[in-house]
Amino acid sequence: MNPVRCAVHASRKPGVAIPGPKSLFVLASGLIGALVVAGVSTAVAAPAVAAPAVAATSPLPAEPARLAAQGLLIAIAAAGGRLVAVGDHGIIVFSDDRGASWTQAAAVPTQALLTGVCFLDAQHGVAVGHDEVIVTSADAGRTWKRTHYAPQAQRPLLDVWCGTRGQAIAVGAYSTYLTSADSGASWHEIPFAPAPPPRAPGAAVTHAAREGKAHEAAAHADTVDDGAAQEGGGGGYHLNRIVAGGASRLYIAGEAGHLYRSDDDGATWLTLASPYEGSFFGVAPLAGEGLLAFGLRGHLYRSTDAGSTWSKIDTGTVALLDGAAQLAAGGIAIVGFSGVVLVSRDGGQTFALQQQADRAGFSAAMTVGDEVIAAVGEDGAKLIVLGAPAARGEAR
Repeated sequence: MNPVRCAVHASRKPGVAIPGPKSLFVLASGLIGALVVAGVSTAVAAPAVAAPAVAATSPLPAEPARLAAQGLLIAIAAAGGRLVAVGDHGIIVFSDDRGASWTQAAAVPTQALLTGVCFLDAQHGVAVGHDEVIVTSADAGRTWKRTHYAPQAQRPLLDVWCGTRGQAIAVGAYSTYLTSADSGASWHEIPFAPAPPPRAPGAAVTHAAREGKAHEAAAHADTVDDGAAQEGGGGGYHLNRIVAGGASRLYIAGEAGHLYRSDDDGATWLTLASPYEGSFFGVAPLAGEGLLAFGLRGHLYRSTDAGSTWSKIDTGTVALLDGAAQLAAGGIAIVGFSGVVLVSRDGGQTFALQQQADRAGFSAAMTVGDEVIAAVGEDGAKLIVLGAPAARGEAR
């Protein structure tokens, strides 16, 4: 899920877990056919150079599947009034009745696990996934064309954002960061080099400084600045999710507690102060400067100042959280593993757990009607009626 996409992302070589000095967290390996790493140390070197955009051998296309909408699906997006979801084996499905029924896309030139999808308008969309594959659509998701493919890089792409005027950004393992200015027809890799987080006032003041030893205080300040620069330099951390937060603002959720914000459509990035050292798999902008960040073991945090400061929100679950859907009147739903659906009616200040009876994991969701969300995950696409008993609130 995102972690599915993570799983995706997490294995630095498809299907193989990466050892590291920090703990490894296996997430739903049966769901994704890959291992998810929750806190991989950057001591493990990433591939030095990106592979060519097109490999010598073209990948096989996705095969028709009678139950395509009931298999593993990782991400979902809107193409005008149509819903489009992507998942395992290159499967892409679409719905023209708000998730009540689904049709498999006719032509998808990959069998890789697809982990992210977005649309620039009602017709033009981009999907990304394993093998560093990118496919685009010009007919609202009915057919797709491959525009980028670099399996040798061993850097799965984990998510994609679509903006205006043809702009798109794909992110993934090892801080992979690809940009397009032509609706996904061509891609360029850019080093992901976020600025370090602002230092809190007085952070460099030491005992030596308080005693008047200014030279020692200055040396300490230099050390702090150097460390912050290294911390804010991308570091090869997996970039798990990228979402829009309003005009020109974007957020990225990453592994090992990393969060980033851009206020210029991704031209530059700032490392945010993080409330948690575990991996984040999602962020959800709220009204004004509000923001939620969520990830491993049910951890959920809320900010009222665009990520400068955070407060922890009780969730009543230890399940991994990895998808969110905005509701009417400032409400929000967050979905995750083990059939977890968290619902807030007060702008993300408190959440109620609406546990799904089958406990099938979810990776993403979007609102499709009053009190109804379409969620995708290990059992494909479902409609969930919020506030309804779990047994009645689920529909295929």
